Amino acid sequence: MANTQSMPLISILVALFLVSSSLASTDVPFIVANKKATLNRLKSGAERVSVSIDIYNQGTSTAYDVSLVDDHWPQDIFDIISGNTSQSWERLDAGGILSHSFELEGKVKGLFYGSPAVITFRIPTKSALQEAYSTPILPLDVLAERPPEKKFEWAKRLLAKYGSVISVISIVVLFVYLVATPSKSSAAKASKKRR
Repeated sequence: MANTQSMPLISILVALFLVSSSLASTDVPFIVANKKATLNRLKSGAERVSVSIDIYNQGTSTAYDVSLVDDHWPQDIFDIISGNTSQSWERLDAGGILSHSFELEGKVKGLFYGSPAVITFRIPTKSALQEAYSTPILPLDVLAERPPEKKFEWAKRLLAKYGSVISVISIVVLFVYLVATPSKSSAAKASKKRR
């Protein structure tokens, strides 16, 4: 009885395996895009947003007529300082990477939620343009009040970054010092033996 119920389940699993293996062997590009945005406070009090987008082709064939559009930056909140929010390339080979970056300046104080960038590309076997989306960015707190950097903040950052290396070097130096320096008790014993 258990055998007759498991047969349809096994046949479904085999069919899914065959379909997935046939899809995996098709020769198509697979586009993955990573979008990053960082805030940079200038001494003048202005704040710049540096945006970089990396587009990867993880597929097995070339993507043609690759186009990137990231125009979800409202003009009443941001000014474009350098670069463009869109870019086009002729092709992206399998295993290749394309990078694009631009810089904006924030005009309005507040929290900004960005949208993913849109990447369109063409596959020779299909007539319709294909679409991919980048990763979204974390919310940006543009022109936010930040406490001034404390006096020894740089020391804390260095200690956090290189603390383990400093402790290992200190232990090695202490060990070498203890081995290389004769102790007072052994020096006293040596002088008693000479008498």
